[in-house]
Amino acid sequence: MRLESRSIGCRLVMAAVALGLLFGADAALAQSPPLKIPFVDEWAASPHARLGAEAFNHWNAEGEVPVPCARCHSTPGFLDYIGADGTPPGLDGPAPVGTVISCVACHNDVTIRMDSVTFPSGAVVDKVGDDARCMTCHQGRESTVSVDAQLAGAEPDTVSDELRFINVHYRAAGATRYGTEARGAYEYPGLTYVGYFLHDPDSQRCADCHQQHTVRVMVQACATCHQAPQLTRLADLVKIRKNSALDFDGDGNVEEGIAEEITTLHAALYQAIQGYALAIGGQAIVYSAGTYPYFFNDSNANGKVDPGEAVFPNAFKSWTPRLLRAAYNYQYVVEDPGAYTHNPLYVIQAMHDSLQDLGTRVEVDMAGMARPEAE
Repeated sequence: MRLESRSIGCRLVMAAVALGLLFGADAALAQSPPLKIPFVDEWAASPHARLGAEAFNHWNAEGEVPVPCARCHSTPGFLDYIGADGTPPGLDGPAPVGTVISCVACHNDVTIRMDSVTFPSGAVVDKVGDDARCMTCHQGRESTVSVDAQLAGAEPDTVSDELRFINVHYRAAGATRYGTEARGAYEYPGLTYVGYFLHDPDSQRCADCHQQHTVRVMVQACATCHQAPQLTRLADLVKIRKNSALDFDGDGNVEEGIAEEITTLHAALYQAIQGYALAIGGQAIVYSAGTYPYFFNDSNANGKVDPGEAVFPNAFKSWTPRLLRAAYNYQYVVEDPGAYTHNPLYVIQAMHDSLQDLGTRVEVDMAGMARPEAE
């Protein structure tokens, strides 16, 4: 069933959830009529329904979800943002805590007509159909534009107390898909980048690859075309390779999966970031994926996150513009673990350029690494 469908089942969903689903699955099911809500079990198995998740509880102590966060961390906030609550599009204020992303967030009279998305860079992409619902949130929160705005006028290799790490934020898949059209990764001046990644004619929409209610990747759909040695689990997808004889990571292997090329490049970028931070900024740096603000002072300069280092008071602050750009791209790849399928060449270009830029000041081994050209 396509998302646009206004079947009897969809109308039943809207009627059933209106009373209580905004405030979590338990409340909704307790107050809904004695009927089987279509796809409710699938939705309940998705991250959108995890009432106990940090994403839906982070602001409990404050008693409201603030405006910058409300549109993607609550159903009332999303409905407010798209104008489905009877007010003009755009957030009028904070949202109540205690909600998830429920059925009515995606199934309403506004989303059925949505066909464009505005990315953090300000770029607007039209005629995206159902994907507008997904990419309104799954687009990140930063871009080349916001990074450049912070770094304007700063000397590239001078540590400044005015600089802060810029985190693209959670799951910027939509921006990755559109490449330079969205400018989600940091794009270095004077260089060209690939745009929208057309996977294949049958895999152009989010729901062509992700089950639309559970949001799980439909691995068997990939196996229709990709003849990897084994393709039955999500973990097998990293073996798929784009039809290219280029060695992007310089390890001499041009048969490994494109995800494996990205992983090796990502590790090389981290090593270069650490080398630059110590040599140019005078402060060793480490990264912790699960702890905000992600980059921390490496107190003993051993290159590892030791107990007590990944804590907010120890946040890394010795940023230079050159280091911050590279760190932004490093985090960008972390925040889109599906980049190898969303737009692999775009993130490879971004990491390649970060390595090359750092290599103008410190030694970075890029022997054999090929940069894909913009198509």
